Amino acid sequence: MDKRIDKATDRPVARTPAGAAEKAEGKTMENPWKTLSTQPVYNNDWIKVEEHQVITPGGSPGIYGKVSFKNQAVGIIPVDAQGNTWLVGQYRYTLNEWSWEIPMGGSPKNEDHQKTALRELEEETGFKAGQLSELLCLHTSNSITDERGYVYLATDLTQGKQQLEDTEKDMQLRKVSLEDAIAMASSGEITDALSVAGFFYLALNREKFGI
Repeated sequence: MDKRIDKATDRPVARTPAGAAEKAEGKTMENPWKTLSTQPVYNNDWIKVEEHQVITPGGSPGIYGKVSFKNQAVGIIPVDAQGNTWLVGQYRYTLNEWSWEIPMGGSPKNEDHQKTALRELEEETGFKAGQLSELLCLHTSNSITDERGYVYLATDLTQGKQQLEDTEKDMQLRKVSLEDAIAMASSGEITDALSVAGFFYLALNREKFGI
């Protein structure tokens, strides 16, 4: 065993065996929660809500509310040859405020995310994309939901047909430079999680995608 000298006592001290730190880290990654029971609370076409009776990591009994979405979130950042992008603005019912965001929608779990991205882009902006590149996958709010969100970069844009749903009739389309969109995310003018994450990712990786 490798040894080092403790300068305070002048005595040898055993080193930590190789791999021990990794094993210790691995233990912290084991699930410390215990689920005792699961009770359905609410269900509709878009979400289901469950209440779980649990034993917490500290050993005490508790409850945990879990929201599961029937679809996965897919967002798209369209960028044209001049470096412009398009934001969609709409009034968000849950926030009771207006929100500027990237185009996005729900992807059924049996549908390819790229197919969803192409459809939602055209429906909300009227553009078709000749090229899609996946930027990132994230958990949208992991303290309450198991939902995953996917963000795509859409390029090689051509004109299609905008087809807004009834819940999107107030939607507005706004053309801005990619630099301005990133600045809006940085300043807090854009607060949507997928939008902010997507713009920040592009800000760090523009050369990779040639934009």
